[in-house]
Amino acid sequence: MTGALQGFYQNFRSFAGPVPPEPVVTGTQKAIIGFGNPSSTVVSSLSNLISSTGVVATDTAGVGTARQYLSATGYGTDKAIFGFGLAGSTTSITNLVSNAGVIATDTTGVGTARFGLASARYGTDKGIFGYGSGVTSVTNLVSNSGVVATDTTGVGTERWLLAATGYGTDKAIFGYGRNGSSNQVSMTNLVSNTGVVANDTTGVGTQREQLAAASYGTDKAIFGYGKDTGSTSVSVTNLVSNTGVVATDTTGVGTGRFTLTASNYGGDKAIFVYGSSSGGFSLNISNLVSNTGTVTTDTTNVGTARNSSAAAGYSLT
Repeated sequence: MTGALQGFYQNFRSFAGPVPPEPVVTGTQKAIIGFGNPSSTVVSSLSNLISSTGVVATDTAGVGTARQYLSATGYGTDKAIFGFGLAGSTTSITNLVSNAGVIATDTTGVGTARFGLASARYGTDKGIFGYGSGVTSVTNLVSNSGVVATDTTGVGTERWLLAATGYGTDKAIFGYGRNGSSNQVSMTNLVSNTGVVANDTTGVGTQREQLAAASYGTDKAIFGYGKDTGSTSVSVTNLVSNTGVVATDTTGVGTGRFTLTASNYGGDKAIFVYGSSSGGFSLNISNLVSNTGTVTTDTTNVGTARNSSAAAGYSLT
């Protein structure tokens, strides 16, 4: 470069200022819903992909054992895993999901077979399955390569039909559910960034079961919907701060329902999908959650209406 050109370049750089860094992608961009019960007599292994703008795609032919009341979580920064569930009998099989949203065939189960459990991402690239039918509080950690560990002795109140989600960028929280006395609860249990579950935190908000939860806003979370102590389907939500503090009830938006599922998407947003009406009919609706935790009204989806499915985020693009 000649002296004149070099001087021009330096002057231009001084005028233009520093080149801004490339934007950093945080959080998974897409999500996947899998398995569930389209009717009272048939379980499914169908799946539906959710785009980075929250659009639910048509059905993808099922892979793996059809089942319901399973759970799903992300792992490895951009992949997901479905695990456990009810398929005529309880099971502990898992199915890995690639960063392209492709579900793998069954992997032999590890840990106590159960259903009605919950799961969440923790430590940025790992996952945890916890609680479930039995009634139990055991947990199973998932490595950043998708390997499920054997049972870890449970901590906190044994319960099932609860929900879980990540919060604070690298931690997780289990909340609500039904205990061994068949009573709905609102207690929560925080999970550290090393996968250690804490003792019960006194519950906040409506006691309920068969609800769903997801992260939003990069470091916060939301619990929503479910069935309360009077067996009424509700649409209330409870926001979770980036320190794991659960807020009191927010008036519900959308159709009150239970046995729904939820996931993060778009890096900083969330979606509640499917579920059962008060009359027990499967619903084909979703409610998007903004990056400030605002829930939108019902959106009619494509694909097969069903309940008791599971969902998780995947893909960084």
